[in-house]
Amino acid sequence: MMNRRNLDILSGFNVLYIEDEPQLLKHTATVLEDFVKNIFPVLTCKDAIDVIQKNNIDIIITDINLKHENGIEFLKELKYEFGYEIPAIVATAYTDAEYLIDAIKLKVEDYIVKPINLKDLLNSIHDVLLPMAQQKEIKRFYNMIKTISAVTDGKQVELVKFILKNLDDESMFNYSYGDIMSQVDVSKPTVIKFFRQLAQKGILTKIQNKKYFFNENSLPNPSEEIDAK
Repeated sequence: MMNRRNLDILSGFNVLYIEDEPQLLKHTATVLEDFVKNIFPVLTCKDAIDVIQKNNIDIIITDINLKHENGIEFLKELKYEFGYEIPAIVATAYTDAEYLIDAIKLKVEDYIVKPINLKDLLNSIHDVLLPMAQQKEIKRFYNMIKTISAVTDGKQVELVKFILKNLDDESMFNYSYGDIMSQVDVSKPTVIKFFRQLAQKGILTKIQNKKYFFNENSLPNPSEEIDAK
């Protein structure tokens, strides 16, 4: 029996999917969009390059035999000419040993034979992204520990947890004071005071209304204090 994975971890990742069969592309992308943060379905490698240059892609799924193109050659070009190191899963209707050897040389994370079983594909995506998800979680908790170590007020601790839990991939926090108070039992003066203290330390910078940048490089050491004296 196939082991059950926690597919919820996929919700924080962007997936690029390259397939030259429009119906298969649409069908598979429709399924994947229910699990991942964003799915970028494209028909050609040229379109794939455009997507990669404009978006933060966490994993690539590509067919090998594309019309007038080859998925393995695309991954080689991506790595050696463009300098991108993005985990990849390759799919093909063939089991040619040459493709397998090329995929191994490129350190492709997984190889799926078509027709694609969507459960197998989701499990494969999960297994490839799991270490990245774990690393993100470790980083988040480490930052939480570093920040909480510098505060003593219980309300501030809850604010720290809320901020770190809701940072996006660009370390942006997109909440107003009202949004925060609707989800954390804290007063507006407490939020304002704490945000001011974080700003003074360079940890939280207001970019515009309801948009703040969290600078982890400015986090204090455990021996330091956030509270302004």
